[in-house]
Amino acid sequence: MTGKGTGSDTTNGTGIRLHAPAPGWALSADVVVVGSGVAGLTAALRCEAAGLRTIVVTKARLDDGSTRWAQGGVAAALGEGDTPEQHLDDTLVAGVGLCDEEAVRTLVTEGPDAVRRLIATGAHFDESSEGDLELTREGGHHRRRIAHAGGDATGAEISRALVEAVRARGLRTVENALVLDLLTDAEGRTAGVTLHVMGEGQHDGVGAVHAPAVVLATGGMGQVFSATTNPSVSTGDGVALALRAGAEVSDLEFVQFHPTVLFLGADAEGQQPLVSEAVRGEGAHLVDADGVRFMVGQHELAELAPRDIVAKGITRRMLEQDAEHMFLDARHFGAEMWENRFPTILAACRAHGIDPVTEPVPVAPAAHYASGGVRTDARGRTTVPGLYACGEVACTGVHGANRLASNSLLEGLVYAERIAADIAERHAEDGLHARVPEPVPHPETPAHPLLAPETRFAVQRIMTAGAGVLRSADSLQAAAEQLQRLHTDARDALDENGKTSEPGVDTWEATNLLCVARVLVAAALLREETRGCHWREDHADRNDEQWRRHIVVRLNPDRTLAVGTTDTADFPPTSRQPHPAPQSRPQEQ
Repeated sequence: MTGKGTGSDTTNGTGIRLHAPAPGWALSADVVVVGSGVAGLTAALRCEAAGLRTIVVTKARLDDGSTRWAQGGVAAALGEGDTPEQHLDDTLVAGVGLCDEEAVRTLVTEGPDAVRRLIATGAHFDESSEGDLELTREGGHHRRRIAHAGGDATGAEISRALVEAVRARGLRTVENALVLDLLTDAEGRTAGVTLHVMGEGQHDGVGAVHAPAVVLATGGMGQVFSATTNPSVSTGDGVALALRAGAEVSDLEFVQFHPTVLFLGADAEGQQPLVSEAVRGEGAHLVDADGVRFMVGQHELAELAPRDIVAKGITRRMLEQDAEHMFLDARHFGAEMWENRFPTILAACRAHGIDPVTEPVPVAPAAHYASGGVRTDARGRTTVPGLYACGEVACTGVHGANRLASNSLLEGLVYAERIAADIAERHAEDGLHARVPEPVPHPETPAHPLLAPETRFAVQRIMTAGAGVLRSADSLQAAAEQLQRLHTDARDALDENGKTSEPGVDTWEATNLLCVARVLVAAALLREETRGCHWREDHADRNDEQWRRHIVVRLNPDRTLAVGTTDTADFPPTSRQPHPAPQSRPQEQ
């Protein structure tokens, strides 16, 4: 780390936990997987296959995560003439100098077999009349390498196959459960999680799962913005939990805004329908109200440029023309292609009164994917012993400053398998059954003030206005000050009368959203350049000399944020000796 770095004693955590009742029930396992998307269920299935007692905890139902909403597909070098090296090159270009090349090489070399194992698990991908995988193209890819299912329902098919496999193998699951905090033992090692089960069932209310290994696969944090493609459960719970546990997060400023989200009005909030990049991959054009293809000439791939470039192109044209949206024109597809290749998108458009067979589709960028997250190594290990992360909640170094289209499902597959292998190896070497975790006692007093439920919407409005597609020092500083006021109000109320908002799903989610919003804004303020999906109006150029490095953030025990940078574009190891606290000015949390 540089002088501004974030060296930490990773064995002690922060001591900060959400205000919640003490656990009223407990389960035990070798590993608890938090999340039920492609990453979580793959990790769980591989751990179970290795003989580990595995429990899956998920916030809604098993099939309710972000994976089911994935339309385009999963990218891998599966086609004739394609190679992992070509896939690597496209990924590195999209990541704009911040990808960890070895992490990407792992992804693209292990990816094809991981997809084949997914197929063996029961996932059915679309095939040609000859029985080969039917592959398409998306933005940033120079070859057709996107395997898809059900036309544009890839995520739903992957989710179906994995959920069926989990149920067929009898894995223990706890559904409708919001994970609260990491449990650690006296030496700072992972000892499980606390969680709150919503509704009645075998378990309800706050409980705990005791385990020496915890895998975070909680998905993204798109709900930190007013308009997003993410489901309502994507409230950054995993990143917030990791920060409170003392883990480091990285690159949170790189939030990918999907270029083509169905425009439902300037005041639309919550989850918005996605219009897959695969539509452009099959030949749809981006046009303005006059029918002009404005991406031609801006990039060699025009509408199929990497997502950050297309999102910026759309936003720039909207500003030039004082327009609220642009259009995606695929009328030349005809009804048959729309009905067979993109039935999900067709139905969504028609449900909102738009028929893409006969008219252009209004689109605008919306928050879609967090390229950053909880910092991990090549085996999914975080800076907290026993805590792993994979999928969108993690920052493996694969995505850099901008995720290449359809690499997310592949990353979930590949790194989930690597995590399961590491946990199994530890089990074989150390005998995890022999170490029954003994968590430190639950604190008697609330360690973290909870926010009122309506704060969620205030955070979303602040973030959309100040930290959206276009950012500047002024907009980000305004956002930081407004977020600070929200936190200060809650803290002062706790100091004055010892009370905080009542514990519950709404208050826990609002508190998590404020936590990740503050980290995102702090990182975006520090990075004074434009790179990938981080677009600073006041620093329009990329600056490799100063900023070809990662921003790393951790939460200090006094609730300040330590924000600093790595020395190079490479990640430092996750397991290392503690070193002095950063010299940069901490930001109150």
